[in-house]
Amino acid sequence: MKSASHRKRIWGWFFFDWASQPYNTLLITFIFAPYVKELIGDGAAAQTAWGFGIGAAGLIVALLAPVLGAMADHSGNRMEWIKLFSAMYVIGAFGLWWAAPHDFNLTLILILFALGMIGMEFATIFTNSMLPDLGDKQEIGRISGNGWAFGYVGGLSALIIMLLFFAESGDTGRTLIGLDPLFGLDPVKREGTRFVGPLTGFWYLLFMAPFFLWVRDPQPRTVEKGVVGEALRSVAATILRLPRTPSLFAFLGSSMLYRDALNGMYFFGGIYAAGVLDWNVVDTGTFGIIAIIAGAIFAWLGGRADQRFGPKPVIMVCIIVLGFVAVSIVYVSRESVYGVAVPARSTLPDMIFYAFGALIGAAGGVIQSASRTMMVRQARPGHMAEGFGLYGLAGKATSFVAPIAVGLATAASGSQQIGVTPLIGLFTVGFVLLLFVKPNGDAAP
Repeated sequence: MKSASHRKRIWGWFFFDWASQPYNTLLITFIFAPYVKELIGDGAAAQTAWGFGIGAAGLIVALLAPVLGAMADHSGNRMEWIKLFSAMYVIGAFGLWWAAPHDFNLTLILILFALGMIGMEFATIFTNSMLPDLGDKQEIGRISGNGWAFGYVGGLSALIIMLLFFAESGDTGRTLIGLDPLFGLDPVKREGTRFVGPLTGFWYLLFMAPFFLWVRDPQPRTVEKGVVGEALRSVAATILRLPRTPSLFAFLGSSMLYRDALNGMYFFGGIYAAGVLDWNVVDTGTFGIIAIIAGAIFAWLGGRADQRFGPKPVIMVCIIVLGFVAVSIVYVSRESVYGVAVPARSTLPDMIFYAFGALIGAAGGVIQSASRTMMVRQARPGHMAEGFGLYGLAGKATSFVAPIAVGLATAASGSQQIGVTPLIGLFTVGFVLLLFVKPNGDAAP
């Protein structure tokens, strides 16, 4: 039986997922992204700008993630790095309050959004690297799945609060349950919807407290001289070694592509629905509730499937489901469903898109949880933060490519539906590369 202190440490680690999930849920996908579309007015233009902004942030993460991970391995100071990146998260989130309808500086807002996103991604690298310290190889799949499910519940709770009490419809000025936004926020100035930034920042500050109180870094807290140079040499050696570790190499390549495609679904889901189906913030928020409930349930179930079958078959099933959705969304619009015309006021496209949301939430939660379990199996013992730095690099090396590709495809075609087709190819190639991954890494026979 685990000691009380060890259980608290696991729960503290869970709270990072709970605290950080609203950046994905409220800002990247379901509230702030559709709001940006409302401000810009044109769905294709909003999708293009969103793609380029997120792509720039992804490029920064891709360049720095492996170096930061290696520095953490050599300096043993992961908690200090998490505090630094948490500050970036909070500053970026709070800054989105200034996205006012009649005084909207798109460049400034995208910079602030990218700052918070970079902080979230870097903090995640260091918290993920703590996973092997929480249990043995048989336990970490369940622990990872439980953490991801707990994070989804946190995101769902924040989304419900936002929809019930703050996010106003642009048509009525009232929230989902017909209230004026709390605290006297002015619906004409969209202050209720803009409060999504401060709410995300406050949420993180409040719920990271258990993490910092209960989680202790087992590595020594000493900082060695020349740690940056040593970290760079370590990363270079690891990258040069990758061809001699084909399973790790294949997994990094595979996860680079399928996680990028999944992130593309998250990044563009809200803007896509707002532009193609004419959804408002409340509509996309409802879509988000469905997706997150499915994600929480299946992340929990997926953790148990991971424990029983291992992460590789779990990931493969998820890619198939997500690939099906990536193909299908291209054929659903306000005018038709899979090429069959529908009446102007038909709710069928909405219902199908809600179903897609449930599938994305379910498969997305499971695949991310199982992927970090797989990374533990593939990484070199004693170099876990560096391994997760490379995993962060793999997740971000093409993360600027997918958003920019979607942005370019949308700009060239003038169609949001054609614009998302690059995601289909990413899922396909990611699945093929996964076939070459050994379930227990290169050390396994």
